[in-house]
Amino acid sequence: MEKLSFHVCFCSIFCAFLLVSRLAISQEVEDETEFDYNEEGEKGPTHWGDLKPEWHSCKTGEMQSPIDLLHERVRIVSLFTDIDFDYKPTNATLKNRGHDIMLKLGHGAGYMVMNRTRYFLQQIHWHSPSEHTINGKRFALEAHLVHQSQNGNYAVIGVVYKIGRPDSFLSKMKENLEEISNTHEEKALDVIDLSLLEMQSSLYYRYIGSLTTPPCSQNVLWTIVRKVRTVTVEQIKLLRVAAHDDSNTNARPLQPINDRKIQLRIQSTIF
Repeated sequence: MEKLSFHVCFCSIFCAFLLVSRLAISQEVEDETEFDYNEEGEKGPTHWGDLKPEWHSCKTGEMQSPIDLLHERVRIVSLFTDIDFDYKPTNATLKNRGHDIMLKLGHGAGYMVMNRTRYFLQQIHWHSPSEHTINGKRFALEAHLVHQSQNGNYAVIGVVYKIGRPDSFLSKMKENLEEISNTHEEKALDVIDLSLLEMQSSLYYRYIGSLTTPPCSQNVLWTIVRKVRTVTVEQIKLLRVAAHDDSNTNARPLQPINDRKIQLRIQSTIF
């Protein structure tokens, strides 16, 4: 019985170690100073897969993101509902990751249910210009709402913006972004009301891709909201100034679609 108990305990610890290791390898890089977006540089997007062995998917993966959501490749799917959301006000922290600003959310931020799986909202970050394009058109900004299930799978919601009226969610963080523009420190925020994201839409794209930063892990469930929101030039500049790098962009180049299916889903209720 003692030997049996030992083996059971060992197996449990070993399995837990494998799960933690998998999450550590698959998750987005917290410190982005180890790579950059300089197309001509040694740490640029074309070299990400060579910088570290665990980043090999950036070079060899066949389901990489971002992609062009080309209408000729899109299959229209009509349904009543596909996503259920339960977002809640939560505490948050603004963090400079080198090439972007991440809004790291507390454990009580809530979740979404997709394909009968619950994905918990972990963080929001921004890319300028947009990483995804729609029928060849690139936008001024793209927000990524990163979710993760209990078994470590990712689901990301992308929202694109054009230049226009101020975005209310970013407006609420204006002073905080200004405060961290000259420091590398994190900034703890008051409770964030996620309803300010205002992402109501009945059209959205769905495909299987990857994280758009190293380690470029694949099998990420992407949902790109079709409705284009607005943001000011000043708000985009503030996001770029707060991120301490010399780049004019933090958008990964488009990746081959290969044989992947892209759906344009239509439903009566989203968000």
